[in-house]
Amino acid sequence: MVKSMTGFGRGEASDKARKITVEMKSVNHRYLDLGVKTPKKLAMFESNIREVLKEYAERGKVDVYITYEVLDEAEGSVHYNRQIAKEYLAYMKEMAEEFGLDNDIRVSSLSRFPDVFSLEEAEIDEEEVWKTLETAFRAACSQFVEARSREGEKLKNDLLDKLNIMRKDVALIEERSPQIVAEYREKLRNKVEELLGDTQIEESRLVTEVTIFADKVAVDEEIVRLKAHIDAMERELKKDGAVGRKLDFLAQEMNREANTTLSKANDLTLSDVAIELKTLIEKIREQIQNLE
Repeated sequence: MVKSMTGFGRGEASDKARKITVEMKSVNHRYLDLGVKTPKKLAMFESNIREVLKEYAERGKVDVYITYEVLDEAEGSVHYNRQIAKEYLAYMKEMAEEFGLDNDIRVSSLSRFPDVFSLEEAEIDEEEVWKTLETAFRAACSQFVEARSREGEKLKNDLLDKLNIMRKDVALIEERSPQIVAEYREKLRNKVEELLGDTQIEESRLVTEVTIFADKVAVDEEIVRLKAHIDAMERELKKDGAVGRKLDFLAQEMNREANTTLSKANDLTLSDVAIELKTLIEKIREQIQNLE
């Protein structure tokens, strides 16, 4: 299934000691670019997270946000740094005596000085923590992929509709091209007759002129290639996996053929259709930028 590069997912998992929540979102990017914001105690698992993500995404700028909530008080304890507190108190007494100030220090204010109290975290079981984190991350990834797939399906249907319109435009060009040559031949004959009057027209010279014109405005090769590119793009859209890069290449090739067709157009109708083709191709290229 074709997937969009934009999506969002959320997952949550807990064990007896902790609860881990993972949120992730993505936007368009040429390659897979992962950014992880996680508590310091989970930073060691970033490489694991990157490996798991590769199972769910191939392209996109993906941002992952992880929160960690302690459920077991044994995971951490408060440590009282007695020596630091003594030094703070001694210096404040010294300041009071030196400047003739009241020593109004209280326990509540002393306790707020840096490092008087510190939180010491207990050693964590890495295997157990990763098991919980992986569960939450995979749940987020599953929701993330579902969102990308839903959006991708909408984009695919829109692109298929545009390809069908392109087919009709190419068919119009194919039908109109021979008529242009026939009309040119008739105009040329009428012009020559108007200039020469009843003088007999040299048919071979007329044929030569028409042949030169036909060669200049011929778009047979462009039509064949446009049809092939349209069919190839439709096949890619019906495949699974990342197809965005190949579709972008096909769109570039389509645009090249449409440009050539427009440059050869010596007819208002043909020019209008070629311009519509180019407009459609540009819209297709914009949509493709959203596909993985």
